Amino acid sequence: MLKEKFIEDVVAEDIGRGDLFRRISSTKEIQAYIIAKSNGVFAGREYIEVLAEMFSLSIDWRVNDSDSFKIGEKLLVIKGSSHNILSLERSILDMILHASSIATLTAQFVKKIEPYGVKLLDTRKTRPLLRVFEKYAVRCGGGINHRMGLDDCLMLKDTHLKTIDNLKTFMQEVRQKIPFTSKVEIECENLAMVKEAMEAGADIVMCDNMSNDAIKEVVAFREAHYPHILLEASGNVSLATIEAIAKTGVDAISSGSLIHQANWIDLSMKVEEG
Repeated sequence: MLKEKFIEDVVAEDIGRGDLFRRISSTKEIQAYIIAKSNGVFAGREYIEVLAEMFSLSIDWRVNDSDSFKIGEKLLVIKGSSHNILSLERSILDMILHASSIATLTAQFVKKIEPYGVKLLDTRKTRPLLRVFEKYAVRCGGGINHRMGLDDCLMLKDTHLKTIDNLKTFMQEVRQKIPFTSKVEIECENLAMVKEAMEAGADIVMCDNMSNDAIKEVVAFREAHYPHILLEASGNVSLATIEAIAKTGVDAISSGSLIHQANWIDLSMKVEEG
């Protein structure tokens, strides 16, 4: 149901009060295809399949979500009413372009850290009302979703911590009030904060904007005293820095840049003659 509503809104934004071309043309059955004009990792099939069903289009898929593709490859072939295909062209391309661009960048990050067994996480730095879509694209690129919102994990960031007088007492209250299955993650800026968070009962500790040497100290402390607590590194994560961070021994690395720094790849739709 969420996908249908999202697609309805996407299409409505573009068509507005009606596609003017439909007023002056008769419809006929046509076939079109989407071709790659750059290399990438595909994402968007889950959404385009729903769109196709909503608008009576037939699709011959040449790729699945998470598949890599190269310049010149036909990714899918669409058959149906010319009115529908031409009216939906930009909506289809925009959804695939947006999702595939995120998946493509995510895959590059994943490749950097695969040898170290570290998980790549996204963040809540998503475009308003596009969180589900963008986090789906991250999964297509091989990343793992961090929390979807404020309701599925309690994260105590530096701003929250400023309002808490006694972390240990607060954590005792937390365990009585949040769901039994919900985890608590605490953001820390140095080893002293890490020790306090672990002693208070955190499930996950985030090493926020720490140097790699500082993170290594945290990892050593965790291994010696709290081996059950997960460690996440965040802050200043880029393709140039992520491998060194992975080598520190953390369990996961999170980065908002998977989404907000993804540059659009190049795809195009063509109508076949005849």
